[in-house]
Amino acid sequence: MAYHFPDVDGLSAIARELGMNLNREDAIALHALMDGMTPAMRLLETLSPGQPEIKYPRTPGYRPDPSENRYNAWRYKTSIKGAPTGKLAGRTVAIKDNVCVAGVPMSNGSSILEGFVPDVDATVVTRILDAGAEITGKSTCEYLCLSGNSSTSADGPVENPNAPGCTTGGSSNGSAALVAAGEVDLAIGADQAGSIRMPASFTGIVGHKPTWGLVPYTGALSIEYTFDHLGPMARSVADCALLLEVIAGNDGIDGRWRGARAENYTEALGRGVKGLRIGVVKEGFGREESEEGVDAVVRAAAARLQADGTEVEEISIPWHLYGTEIWKPIALEGNYMAMMYGNGVGYGRDGDYSIAFMRAFSGWQKHIDELAATGKTTVLAGEIFRRHGGMLYAKAHNLRRRLRAEYDAALARYDVLVMPTTPMTARKIVPHDAPILELLTDSWTMQNNTCPFDITGHPAISVPCGHHDGKPVGFMIVGRHFDDATVFRVADAV
Repeated sequence: MAYHFPDVDGLSAIARELGMNLNREDAIALHALMDGMTPAMRLLETLSPGQPEIKYPRTPGYRPDPSENRYNAWRYKTSIKGAPTGKLAGRTVAIKDNVCVAGVPMSNGSSILEGFVPDVDATVVTRILDAGAEITGKSTCEYLCLSGNSSTSADGPVENPNAPGCTTGGSSNGSAALVAAGEVDLAIGADQAGSIRMPASFTGIVGHKPTWGLVPYTGALSIEYTFDHLGPMARSVADCALLLEVIAGNDGIDGRWRGARAENYTEALGRGVKGLRIGVVKEGFGREESEEGVDAVVRAAAARLQADGTEVEEISIPWHLYGTEIWKPIALEGNYMAMMYGNGVGYGRDGDYSIAFMRAFSGWQKHIDELAATGKTTVLAGEIFRRHGGMLYAKAHNLRRRLRAEYDAALARYDVLVMPTTPMTARKIVPHDAPILELLTDSWTMQNNTCPFDITGHPAISVPCGHHDGKPVGFMIVGRHFDDATVFRVADAV
């Protein structure tokens, strides 16, 4: 859209809309001054910041038919072969459909973005290809990644390979299902409320949310700049650690990076846990939504660690129960403001702005009735919160520092904290046309243990530790900032 400055009458009309009274003389004077910026704005439109090189050839791929897409977990199938050698040579990888792969259509689980094709590779995509992997497609995700179930994607539900007829979780549900079914070796997920760890828990795979800022978010679609995470998903802790080695580290673009260096996380494996101290967080158990069988399986896994020489103690962190409530204004108002006033990207981020995506998303309000129930709720709640002058969002950000400090105090005494990833096992898939309250309840009740660590930025992993009613149970391990290695060490022991 070419920059256009209004005439004097147009400027006066804008002033009236803002409640500003301009007399004609002032309007003419301001117009003369402000229209002087027009040449500079038009110059900006002609300049290019430079595009990263697309290093590996590819074709757009294709939408697989049901015979190739048993669990509806593929959004697009393709074959992009990376370097001939590297840490991931011979491995296949699926990329969540909120992460840009140049030339391959991306919908972010929505109908709004139908037809959008990114023109860049996300940093993690380039690093995966540089490490010798083959990207075999884009995985289905929930509508705008705003759900923890498998009912809201515009492409339909994703079925759980390890719990037939049940939810795969969300929003990285396609990535989890493809890994669990053995259709790919590894996958990339995104986590803003637990969207890597929740589907990992429900499907019985490993999913790691790295420390905030460790993995560049460049080239991925955001929910809220202050808690966006990308991370690895795999069938083993070793593969998860290996993929993190490849994708972690500063890319010189994403301002979330806070100075820590990537490590060889696989070196933490096989060391055992003797001598470590583990805090079992009481508030992660016995919640209103908890299944007693899930709590029992997780406690039994913690007891096995104690038998391996670990000091395991139950501890209390009362502020863990406030985590979801602190998360809500940051997530709902933050995401809404980015949608409404920043074409899905927002203002104030230190990093890359995808102009192509912003153009594609700019007409979303014309399709507002196409939003899933979770999207409609986000928009309505976000506008209501906004009408409180931004103070709920601000207060929640101030409180997140206290929440982080409460966990840090516990982590000063214990090497890791543990609890169930999801307080329940996978439930039956709720139909997309179910009553809105049922859809919303099914979308968000599983995140109460996971979402606090998105806003505090601590590394957290879900690793399978057993079954309840024949369905996988996830064991969540939380560590100190940038001590992802110890998290992997304990996960390996589990």
